[in-house]
Amino acid sequence: MIRKLLKGAKGYEVPSVFTVLLVLCETALEVVLPIFMANILNTMQLFAVDKELKGLTSAMTVFDFQGGTHALKTYAAGTLVLGDKSILLNTVYSYGILMVVCAVLSLTFGSLAGWLCAVAGAGFSKNMRARLFDKIQGFSFANVDKFSTASLVTRSTTDVNNAQNAFMMIIRTVIRAPAMLVFSTVMAFKTEPKMAWVFLGAIPALGLVMFLIATRVHPLFKAMLKRYDKMNADVQEDLVAIRVVKAFVREDYEEQKYRESTEQVRKAQLKAEKLMILMNPLTSLIMYATIIGLLIIGGKDIAVGNMQGGTLTAMMNYCTQILSSVMMICFIAVQLVMSRASIDRIYEVLETDSTIKDGEQSDKTVNSGSIEFQSVDFSYSDNAENLTLENINLSIAPGETVGIIGGTGDGKSSLVQLIPRFYDVFNGRVLVDGTDVRDYSLYNLREGVSMVLQKNVLFSGTIRENLLWGNKDATQEEIEAACKAACAHDFIMSFPDGYETDLGQGGVNVSGGQKQRLCIARALLKKPKIMILDDSTSAVDTATDAQIRKGLKELSADMTTIIIAQRLSSVEDCDKIVILDDGKINAVGTHDELLATNSIYREIYRSQQKGAAEQMENQ
Repeated sequence: MIRKLLKGAKGYEVPSVFTVLLVLCETALEVVLPIFMANILNTMQLFAVDKELKGLTSAMTVFDFQGGTHALKTYAAGTLVLGDKSILLNTVYSYGILMVVCAVLSLTFGSLAGWLCAVAGAGFSKNMRARLFDKIQGFSFANVDKFSTASLVTRSTTDVNNAQNAFMMIIRTVIRAPAMLVFSTVMAFKTEPKMAWVFLGAIPALGLVMFLIATRVHPLFKAMLKRYDKMNADVQEDLVAIRVVKAFVREDYEEQKYRESTEQVRKAQLKAEKLMILMNPLTSLIMYATIIGLLIIGGKDIAVGNMQGGTLTAMMNYCTQILSSVMMICFIAVQLVMSRASIDRIYEVLETDSTIKDGEQSDKTVNSGSIEFQSVDFSYSDNAENLTLENINLSIAPGETVGIIGGTGDGKSSLVQLIPRFYDVFNGRVLVDGTDVRDYSLYNLREGVSMVLQKNVLFSGTIRENLLWGNKDATQEEIEAACKAACAHDFIMSFPDGYETDLGQGGVNVSGGQKQRLCIARALLKKPKIMILDDSTSAVDTATDAQIRKGLKELSADMTTIIIAQRLSSVEDCDKIVILDDGKINAVGTHDELLATNSIYREIYRSQQKGAAEQMENQ
C-alpha cells in the first residue's frame, strides 16, 4: 500500500524527502531537551545541598557535579562540595540557552516540514486525480458501466482525499513516531537503564490493543465507502433528473430516499467509529499505569539518595515520548488501514484495463465509409445466454443512407454503437472499409465516425465553444454551414449574442429540439465519412426533420448515414430500411418493398398514419 502511495508523488520527490529529513532533525532536538532540563534541575538541587554541607555533623552522600562529572559521592562533615557558585550558575545558564536554541530550531524544522508536507500532499492529490481522470477517459462504456458514474466520482474525490491524508502521514508522522521511539529509548537507557525497562513493558500491550482494533476496523470502513457510493448516486440521479422530479411533484419522495441514504452512511460511520472510540481510553490507561510505576520506583530511589529529581523528570519525559510514539504508531496503523480501503478502490480503477484497446493498424483511416456486419452477436454481460443482438448480417455501401427501426429494447442503439467501438462484439465481426474495427486505432476510427446519441449532451460554455468540439479549427463559414444544414442557424441568430450565447450547464438555456439540432451541427462539423443519428430528431417536428435530412444530403453527399428513428417519415426516403425485432434483423428493404412484404412495417405505418389522421381531425 505504501509503495502504491509513493508512486503518486512523482514530481514532488524533493519536498517529500526534505520533509523526512526535517522531521528527523526536529525529533532529535526534542529528544535532547529532557536531558538538558534534568541537568538544570539537578544543578539547582545541588545549590540547596551546598547550603547544608557546612553544617554537617556526619558523612553525607550527594551528587558531585564538579569537573563535569556526574556521580554520587560521600562527603565528611563540613566539606564544601560545590565550590564556586558562579560555575553552577553558568552551567544553568548554558543549559538554558541550549534548550532555547534547540526549541527554536525544532520549531523551525517542524514548521518547514509541515509546509513541505503540505506541498507534497497537494501534489500527490493532483497526480492521483489526474491519473484517475486519464484512466477513466480511456475506459470503454463497459468499464464505466462496471464501476458506475457515482462510484468513479467518489473515488476521484473522497477516496483521493483519504489517500492524500495517508501519504502526508507517511512522509511526516510515520517517520516522526518511530524516530521518536528509537531516540527516546536510547536516551532513556543511557540516563537510567533500570527505569527504562518499566515503560518498555507497556509497548506490547499498546501494540496488541491497536492490532485488534485495526484488524476489525478495515472491513467496516470499506462497507462505509460503499454507502458513500450509493449516497452519491442518489444525489447525481436527482440532480440530472431534477426537471422530472419537479414535474411529477416527487420532491418529498427524493428527500426521503436521500435521508435513507445518509442514514445508512451515518450508521456505517458509527459502527466503525465505535471501535475507534475504544482506542483512547485503553491507551491512556496503559500510559498512566506506566507513569505511576515510574513514580513509585523513582520516588524510592530519590528517598534513599540513589537518584536526583531532575533525572526522574527526564525519565518521565522520555516515558511520555516513548509511549506517545507507540500510541501514534498504532494510531497511524489504524488510519492507514482505514485509508487502505480508499487506496484499494483507487487502484482498482488505475489497474483496470480498458476492455477496448487500439488495433494494430494504427495508420489505417476511414476513407469510403462502407460498413458490414458479419454474423454479429452482442451481449452487455458477455453471456451467450443473454444476447442483445444475435446473428446480425448487414452490408451498407459507401454514401448510402440507411434507416433502422424497431421497438424499444430491440437493440437499435446497441447495433450502431458497435461501429465506433463503444462496445466490442461478442461473436462475429464489424467491418469498416473492409477492415475489422478492432484493427483500427480508436482515434482514427472515431475520427471517421460522427454519432449523435439518444441523450443530447452539451457542455457549459457558448454555442460556438460547443460546436467546435466537432472541429476545433472550423471557420465561421463552416460553422454556419453546418448549423444551416441542421436547421439551427436561424434560432441561434435569434439570440442577442448569437453564436456567443452561453448555454449554461448541460445546455439548460435551449429547448430539447434546439439541443438536438446543435448536436447534429456539431457532428457535421467533424466532416465524417459515417454519420449516425440515434433518434436524434425526436424532439423536432416533421417538417424540420425533413429539412435536416435534406441539409445532410446537400452538405455531404458521399457520407454514409445511419438514421435510427421511431417515425417512419424520418426513414422512408432512405436507400434501405432495417427492421430489428428482439435483437435480430427481421427484414431489409426500401419503404415500398417493406410496405408490400413486411407485416411489422405495415403495422407501424398504419398506426402512425392513423395517428396522424386523428391529429389532423382534432385540429
